[in-house]
Amino acid sequence: MAAKEPISLSPEEISAKLYRFNRIAEKVIGVENWNEDQLANYRKDGYVALEHILNEDEIENSKLALYDLIFKNDKGAQIQFTKPRSELKSEEEMELAIRKVHNFVEVDDCLRGIAEHPAILAMVQNILGETPRLVQNMALLKPPHGGGEKPWHQDMAYGNLAFEKAVVGVWIALDEAGLDNGCMHVIPGSHADGATPHYAIRDWQLCDAHVQVEKDVAVPLLPGGILLFHGLLKHGTPYNLSPKKRRALQFHYAGESATKLTPKEYKRFFTNEMSNAEC
Repeated sequence: MAAKEPISLSPEEISAKLYRFNRIAEKVIGVENWNEDQLANYRKDGYVALEHILNEDEIENSKLALYDLIFKNDKGAQIQFTKPRSELKSEEEMELAIRKVHNFVEVDDCLRGIAEHPAILAMVQNILGETPRLVQNMALLKPPHGGGEKPWHQDMAYGNLAFEKAVVGVWIALDEAGLDNGCMHVIPGSHADGATPHYAIRDWQLCDAHVQVEKDVAVPLLPGGILLFHGLLKHGTPYNLSPKKRRALQFHYAGESATKLTPKEYKRFFTNEMSNAEC
């Protein structure tokens, strides 16, 4: 599917038009407060935010592990740059141009330890009702002064996460993720809408005009806080226009019995092939 021309709005205009900053998600403090009520909230809203899940050592060691993968030895992990790497002459230029680091759990013990964190896996298993299987691992970087937007989308609209049972996303703040530097934004309950067509506009995304932006809830998190979210929850992150870094880890888990959608099923669920509706 050919990409549409991006809408001609500045980062500031996109943030003002497509995101709201006046409704803040409630947080659960500590994994010990995860219970059946929180599971019910996850089922209803499609997400639960929890603070103080990783400790200070886990946070700092994760940041150091990412630094080593980016600047010392990627060990086979994949790094996505927004500019040709040959044009980047310094560590600062490299860091400002990195969008994500992915496929690192097989090569880095520290980050694999976070993906296999017992407290996180216990909550994910509680949600899935079966043993979780890690199906995606990445670090998402929004550098200061212009780290890019991730437009509104559903994670299961990306082929590697298109399973026939819902996946669970775990988004982990390594820096403070605030209203000014690109924290997560969600539409509560939107997972109940089911699979929704995506379009190639600024990214592979929901049509801007179809997102109920007035329902947007922002999810700022302290370092070590996490967001558990349903694979069909509509969510996005605005630009980082602040002078602060915003680094996060993101893992997705499928139940051990889940199988991938066929290409035909994927097209029917997540593209406009059936409706031919334009964005």
